[in-house]
Amino acid sequence: MTQKTAIEPPASSQPGYDLWRRDYERQLADPRPVTNRSGIEIKPLYIPADWDSQRYAADLGFPGQPPMTRGIYPSMYRGRIWSQRQLVGLGTPEHYNRRLRRLIDAGVTAISLIPCNSVYRGYDIDEVDPLLVGTCGTTVNTIEDMESCFDNIDIGRISTAMNDPLPFTLLALLLGVARRRGIAWRYITGTSNQSDYISHFVANHMFVRLALPGARRVLVDHIAFCTEQVPNWNPLSVVGQHMQQAGATPAQAMAFTLCTAILYVEDCLNRNLDPEQFLPRFTFFFDISISFFEEIAKFRAGRRLWQKIVRERFGVNSSRARRFKFHAQTSGVDLTRQQPLNNIARVTAQAMAGIFGGLQSLHTDAYDEVLSTPTESAAQIAVATQNILRGEAHLTDVIDPLAGSYYVETLTNQMEEHIESIIGQIDDAGGMFKAVEQGLVQRMINESSREFQRRVENAEQLVVGVNAYQVEEEQAVRRPLERPDPECIGAQVNRLSRFKAGRDQNQVGKALDRLAAAANRPDANVFAAVVDAVIDGVTHGEAVACLRRELGFGEPLIVA
Repeated sequence: MTQKTAIEPPASSQPGYDLWRRDYERQLADPRPVTNRSGIEIKPLYIPADWDSQRYAADLGFPGQPPMTRGIYPSMYRGRIWSQRQLVGLGTPEHYNRRLRRLIDAGVTAISLIPCNSVYRGYDIDEVDPLLVGTCGTTVNTIEDMESCFDNIDIGRISTAMNDPLPFTLLALLLGVARRRGIAWRYITGTSNQSDYISHFVANHMFVRLALPGARRVLVDHIAFCTEQVPNWNPLSVVGQHMQQAGATPAQAMAFTLCTAILYVEDCLNRNLDPEQFLPRFTFFFDISISFFEEIAKFRAGRRLWQKIVRERFGVNSSRARRFKFHAQTSGVDLTRQQPLNNIARVTAQAMAGIFGGLQSLHTDAYDEVLSTPTESAAQIAVATQNILRGEAHLTDVIDPLAGSYYVETLTNQMEEHIESIIGQIDDAGGMFKAVEQGLVQRMINESSREFQRRVENAEQLVVGVNAYQVEEEQAVRRPLERPDPECIGAQVNRLSRFKAGRDQNQVGKALDRLAAAANRPDANVFAAVVDAVIDGVTHGEAVACLRRELGFGEPLIVA
């Protein structure tokens, strides 16, 4: 591997260097080294000896060409602006629909559906405490619910991200609505945004619905089905966000994400799927912390590494299959309950890092997400933040505008080396699946999380309003948790009861029998059976319960 680590230049090669160094050290109040969240030491000044522009072809190249550092498309934002997504979810499908249409009017160009926590956990809303229903997302249990969510929305023309852990009942319901409306499935575009069961098992236990072996099988079934039946849908989003929000450093989050993607490619190849068909539909989902330059370097290094992995590990050479398409969300972990209006500035900095890093889709957090489900006014500010960065700040004028910066290029190379080192650790453990089964990944995240918390508590990491620039408590912005109208929730539960009672029970029973049989037949496609089941009237909770019985309940490994 080519050595890319920054070197200290000899004084004779850089006129004035010795004078600067002496004056710098004389003025320096704190001689302690500065490190970023990934543990890389940051120098006070970067010069040509750190990154020589003669390495341009090897390190950068051109957008859309190997090594892909500068972006996956030749025109990037001049020709293809990022999708502006906003997470929407509260109350009933009718509430969702009204808010969604207002956000589309405000400039949202792609949409996301966030279901109720009961849905995430794999249950229908009549199986949980009504007090919890609809507080964190939308209640979507049936094909009728999905129809209401997208009333007067052309699902054949707008990209939809489904926050939809396996067995992907939300996409199944959406496909059922498309069939009702006479929309061919080839026109359905979007992403199964929570399809990555590894990230759930490691860092988001609420989403762990099925045991690991069963989850592994269902995901490949989902990819195979969508590749053939829903060719413009992205069936896989490999999620680094959960791991970074759980405490992984940016470098670790990127490394674990790439290791997870390697696992999924290997599983698809073992199913004899064509990499030229499935790889272009792989997408990635990342957190953007407020460590501005580190995040930019993370994305540039990850893009460069992924194209190399696809080419060198799997022998795939087409540029389309090697594209590192990713959605990113500004980090809610960095937001604070103290002085929450400051979060607007944090989100802006995070969004800029993602844009400079070359993302394809962006969600900007509302400043009040740290308090509760975002209010509509706060969500509109979050959308406007993207509009301002795109339309007023001219961030889209130049492709990869920080390229050639001695600091950014050096840091990108260092992040690449650091990420590759972590990938090597996972490879040595037998790959991502075994590393997760053994708890190796979880332990690494826990150690990083504890170290970051130690830095905050010792004020080594400044957090405005938390350990610095604090204000009196009564000056803080407060508000109670917004909850849906209990009468509306009660009506929604009654609507579900009527739906269940009004179905052809014989048809539902047969659909569930077919779903159970598919789970026990290696040659059957489980997701195809899920789609057929919900079209026949099976609810979300019934489908998940059936597969839990057949494939095992998800029990996350808890590592201290």
